Amino acid sequence: MQNKPLTIISIGGNTLIRKGEKGTIEEQFKHMEECMSYVVNLASENKKVIITHGNGPIVGNIVIRNEAARDIIPPMPLYICNADSEGGIGFMIQQALYNQLKQLNIKREVATVVTQVVVDKNDPAFSNPTKPIGPFYTREEAQKIQREKGWTIVEDSHRGYRRVVPSPKPLKVIEADIVKKLAQDGVIAIAAGGGGVPVIQTRNGNLQGIDAVIDKDLATAVLAKEIGAETFIDLTSVDRVYINFGEPDRTGLDRLTVSEAKKYLATGEFAPGSMGPKIEAAIEFLEAGGKEVIITTPELLELAIEGKAGTKITAL
Repeated sequence: MQNKPLTIISIGGNTLIRKGEKGTIEEQFKHMEECMSYVVNLASENKKVIITHGNGPIVGNIVIRNEAARDIIPPMPLYICNADSEGGIGFMIQQALYNQLKQLNIKREVATVVTQVVVDKNDPAFSNPTKPIGPFYTREEAQKIQREKGWTIVEDSHRGYRRVVPSPKPLKVIEADIVKKLAQDGVIAIAAGGGGVPVIQTRNGNLQGIDAVIDKDLATAVLAKEIGAETFIDLTSVDRVYINFGEPDRTGLDRLTVSEAKKYLATGEFAPGSMGPKIEAAIEFLEAGGKEVIITTPELLELAIEGKAGTKITAL
């Protein structure tokens, strides 16, 4: 297994909680077990696998619990909520994969690494928070919270007022070397969950958590570059990349080069809140020396690897 290339798989956060569901733990485990039933085939082939994942809307639910109980226990900062979600979702992936591997009589270890991701405290995102998170407030509640906590709260689509937080660019994954060593030793490592826990480096080089949310695809691209992964697989809710998405004449793309991806990105084909960050992450990964990026749904994973489904993005 030592000579096998590294494959990094990113799983969308909405895999766990689907539209119209309550988000019970039973629903979350059911969806995770289904997703891992497709991923486990890679593990059964002795591939070196690293898994990353999103954490929305779960981290938002943790923030809501924080606020609901704020008169009973002290609310935790957002970066601790990120760490909580990374550990909790990592546990579900670990257990689902363990069970799937056991059914196939395959002995492989799975481990979650709560991952710190360095961001720049001077990143423009900190002066322009845009990522909505947590509960809705009335106008009066929003004004009171803004005075007391200094949060940025904006009106959200006429549904009420909501906190928005920065989404800075990830620069470095602190635990990248640990993740790489685990993967090289045959352990299926789960890392950079929810984009990782945002941290800044102080003047003396110490790490300090900061309230923000990092895009998980961009964090995955950084981790993939740092560990030297060859393949980046992005599992999401659509079967492939589309242009004119949402329109009657939408067109699915089987293959893309970096130059084509840049052209479509520049013309606004990929929305900032959905496919846009995935394409940006793919470009960063490939320009740093990655071999290929595959974007598809979990159930089409095997076919996509064979080039029979999904979208494959390459440098040329």
